[in-house]
Amino acid sequence: MKTLAIIPAYNEEASIAATIEELKQAVPKMDFLVINDGSRDNTRCICRKQGYNLLDLAANVGLTGGFQAGVKYALRNGYDAVLQFDADGQHVPQFINPMIKQMQTTESDIVIGSRFVTEKKDHSARMIGSRLISAMIAMTTGQHINDPTSGMRLFNHRAMEYFGQMNDFGPEPDSIAYLIRKGLTVSEVQVSMREREAGESYLNATRSIEYMLRTCISILLVQWFR
Repeated sequence: MKTLAIIPAYNEEASIAATIEELKQAVPKMDFLVINDGSRDNTRCICRKQGYNLLDLAANVGLTGGFQAGVKYALRNGYDAVLQFDADGQHVPQFINPMIKQMQTTESDIVIGSRFVTEKKDHSARMIGSRLISAMIAMTTGQHINDPTSGMRLFNHRAMEYFGQMNDFGPEPDSIAYLIRKGLTVSEVQVSMREREAGESYLNATRSIEYMLRTCISILLVQWFR
């Protein structure tokens, strides 16, 4: 299965090289594409110096626009699947091959690298939000997703076509719910994730609450009108 790792990067100069080198070592035959999302630091310069496959966006367009650009690249270059992979070192590349194997053996359209297939969620505010999003997805689709906010996801060609053709359709839990209702199948593989190695996460406490509320509203209302 010809797979492309799409790696959106915004101001990730402190972690991008280590992330890519670990990916290359763990999965040497996998192609990757760094989406430099209008970074204001040296992310682009590091990628060019290292010779990484790079799509350099002139302005910051956010995760949705950056990921869609990567998917369009994959569709035009004959890839069978794409992997959403973080540039900040949180995702562990040793779990990529198990995710690909899961997609091939179960014929799933989407495979989520889940922290909570065999592990339990803690009781932090963030995990309460994750439980709520899981409940909203189950209520609207009939399928329970253990880790709906995981950013490590594998999409096959059928799923890729939605991201390549629909405007403002990002790799988020509400999109997963929409795709399930469209008949696409989702499975999960247990993975572990690390804390961000450098930089600052976009989702602070306030933004985490906003994200949770926006996602739940989208699952319950907005996605039905797409």
